[in-house]
Amino acid sequence: MTVTRFAPSPTGRLHVGNIRTALHNWMLAKQAGGRFLLRIDDTDAARSREEYVDAIRADLAWLGIAIDGEERQSQRLHHYERAFEQLRASGRIYPAYESAQELELKRKVALGRGLPPIYDRAALSLTDEQRAAKEAEGIAPHWRFKLDHVEPIAWEDGVRGAQKFDPAQLSDPVIRRANGSWLYMLPSAVDDIEMGVTQVLRGEDHVSNTAVQIQMFTALGAPPPRFAHEALLVGREGKLSKRLGSLGCDAFRERGIEPEAIVALLARLGTSLPVEPIADRDVLLNTFDLSTFGRAPAKFDEDELGRLNAAIVHQFEYERVAAHLPEGMDEAGWHAIRPNLSRIAEAGDWWRIVTGPVDGHTFGEDDRAYLAEAARVMESNDLFASGEPWQALTTALKGTTGRKGKALFLPLRQALTGMDHGPDMGELLPLIGAERAHARLVAAAAAG
Repeated sequence: MTVTRFAPSPTGRLHVGNIRTALHNWMLAKQAGGRFLLRIDDTDAARSREEYVDAIRADLAWLGIAIDGEERQSQRLHHYERAFEQLRASGRIYPAYESAQELELKRKVALGRGLPPIYDRAALSLTDEQRAAKEAEGIAPHWRFKLDHVEPIAWEDGVRGAQKFDPAQLSDPVIRRANGSWLYMLPSAVDDIEMGVTQVLRGEDHVSNTAVQIQMFTALGAPPPRFAHEALLVGREGKLSKRLGSLGCDAFRERGIEPEAIVALLARLGTSLPVEPIADRDVLLNTFDLSTFGRAPAKFDEDELGRLNAAIVHQFEYERVAAHLPEGMDEAGWHAIRPNLSRIAEAGDWWRIVTGPVDGHTFGEDDRAYLAEAARVMESNDLFASGEPWQALTTALKGTTGRKGKALFLPLRQALTGMDHGPDMGELLPLIGAERAHARLVAAAAAG
């Protein structure tokens, strides 16, 4: 069974890049009939907040990304301890004592000599006496995973294809701080093993981490999952944008962006498939394919999201939106107004055209006479009995006034709605009703 996971740290709200990663992992699992897991990476107790855990769950639910299981790293510390001891016993981790300042100096020296800025493994040459002396000075060690330099690290990446790293060109990663707290690398590998994760899809900024973690899986006696690394999101200008780091579900909700629009955009962003206003998730799932993912940065365009949102709102049936519509607006009202909306929240503005009052226009003498005739026709004929009062009214007025085209339709729209454009009058006039429509025509005929 395919098992994927999304592993956010609860140190802030999800941003659009996180959302895309979560969505793609969910799609990868669901397309294969598998399981999608949420792992809360909250080992950083100082920065993690329970309010962000709640927000992550709420945002995923709002987006329609259902989870099939959840784990908290803060509740799994004994698993990491056990793996740590296993690796220490097998000689795959070692203590190191350099300060941050010493490591930075080493990095600068290496760069100055034209060498890669990787850790020089100086801690491995320390004798037991030297280590004891440092600890006697109160210097607590941090712990590094010892990479095996014998063979290249290679895997077939689901997006990037064949990958190969020379482990000698990588630093032995720090897996545990001097205060005993964990960094990302080892706990993540342990969790993937014990949670049965079969596929990891994440950003291309993790490629070198994957090389290191593949050796961790082997050292722990477990086969690594399949890895795929997708291109990162960039802004419309083609650069990494700070705004993308703050743009999340709360911002989308405030703008009236629907979750279906976000999913439609992010599902295909960075692939060769066209981004289309597809609200049916089965369609998106059936076409999801890692082979369509490209290596070029994926450009996120807020204007494109807005256009998608409008197109998807136009597809919504009444049942989907009923709870968000103004009081009194029924299914007929929704169908009349829907084509004019870019956001559901705009329905209230358009519904006021029906309920009134409407802004008055100033009409010339000819148009006032024409509108007076329209009021007379409406009063003397039961236009609404036909079920198509707009057609009945305009047909009658064309016969009595000889008007046609814009001269026939525009003054009526202005008088009845207060606007020069808007919903189809054939759908709108029955909602306005005979009494309100007649009163508006009379008022407009008298407006000089």
